[in-house]
Amino acid sequence: MSTLAIVLSLALLMYLAYRGVTVLLLAPVLAALAVVLSGEMGHLLPAYTETFMSALGGYVVSYFPVFLLGALFGQLMADSGAATAIAQWIERRLGPRHAIVTVVLACAVLTYGGVSLFVVAFAIYPIGRSLFRSADIPKRLLAPAIALGSFTFTMTAMPGTPSIQNAIPIPYYGTTTFSAPGLGLIASALIATIGIEWLRSRQARARALGEGYGQHEDDAEAAELAAPATDTPNAPPAMPLLLAWLPLVLVIGVNALFTYCVFPAMDLSALDQRFDGLVARQRTGLWALIIALVTACAALLVLRLGRWAHLQQTVNKGVLGSMLPIFNTASEVGYGAVIASLAGFVVIRDAVLNISSNPLVSEAVAMNVLAGITGSSSGGLSIALQTLGDDYLRMADAAGISPDLLHRVAVMSAGVFDTLPHCGAIITLLSICKLTHRQAYLNIAAVTIVGPLLALSVVIALGTWLGSF
Repeated sequence: MSTLAIVLSLALLMYLAYRGVTVLLLAPVLAALAVVLSGEMGHLLPAYTETFMSALGGYVVSYFPVFLLGALFGQLMADSGAATAIAQWIERRLGPRHAIVTVVLACAVLTYGGVSLFVVAFAIYPIGRSLFRSADIPKRLLAPAIALGSFTFTMTAMPGTPSIQNAIPIPYYGTTTFSAPGLGLIASALIATIGIEWLRSRQARARALGEGYGQHEDDAEAAELAAPATDTPNAPPAMPLLLAWLPLVLVIGVNALFTYCVFPAMDLSALDQRFDGLVARQRTGLWALIIALVTACAALLVLRLGRWAHLQQTVNKGVLGSMLPIFNTASEVGYGAVIASLAGFVVIRDAVLNISSNPLVSEAVAMNVLAGITGSSSGGLSIALQTLGDDYLRMADAAGISPDLLHRVAVMSAGVFDTLPHCGAIITLLSICKLTHRQAYLNIAAVTIVGPLLALSVVIALGTWLGSF
């Protein structure tokens, strides 16, 4: 009965999230439903105050700086004109003839540099719209191109990417954002190539059928809503290209510097003694990312000193923009903690752990299932690691598998079925592009699910054969 209660609760979570109900309400309500249906009515209030809220609070404590600084950096990049300057430079270099590659590359550069994927979607949409219209490419392919550049390889596979997904496994596995860099680069190349070739084939097919950009009556309104801040009368002048690139380089460069040079050369044993329960070597990956984001934010503020139109509004908007994402994800973590405390979860856990004797395969299945159910890569990854992270680390140690390889497989797995139709990021992207699921979703699925799934299979095969590299 407890297992059935969990399945029913998860099904309702997926369905109601797809219908647009906020997970801030869904998570505690459906966790409570699972407790009641499991026959543990007397444990309802402790399950909420002690299990749900403790897990939620623990997640916020661990990852709030990354969410906060990431959102702030993205807003500073957008309002300084840096994001637009980089996107327009790529547009000039490649032009309408390579419109699909231009959009994918512009999104990839910005997201790999630490700009929020939602900020990127708003910044790139008007540029992509103009390119697709000039090249007479169906507008329905624009959303998949943005998704490929923003939601796939730069979010989960590229070594050093500052995405929250790439940071979540660090405290569980004692790894860094640069885990398994060689495998990550191979996976990135596969995902990008498969996705671009797919979109090009759809473009060729549309052209053969006489389908062009199409008539879209709401394009003028969409362009106005999505116009970057630099188009407004009070916005600062366009940012010089070299200065626009500098913050992105700092995010990756400073992160790498502290990950590979500074922290490894330091004796951190005094910190372990000073702070109870701290294993400093397991936290340096997060610390390096925080330092990198702080450095990049400070650089942007200094580079545009005296030229910000409304700096206070930019900072406030960036900071407040981190609140909903982190509490959405933290609520899902709280939900997962309650589910994991129920007797029926033992059945589910054992089934997942015993899917394969290879912990990489078992981990990939668990991450995919939970990311698909929650419609969130970060939410599914957090729930899976919260409940199964120790088991996978133990299994990997017994099999001689590096934690770095576990890290990369976990992150890539969470970025496959997270883009099912009820995914909040997909719904937001379609809204920005003024497209419907019927028009664009199948091509979005092709580039965000099929390509990443094939790349994940290659990484698991190579990792099992050659180990982490």
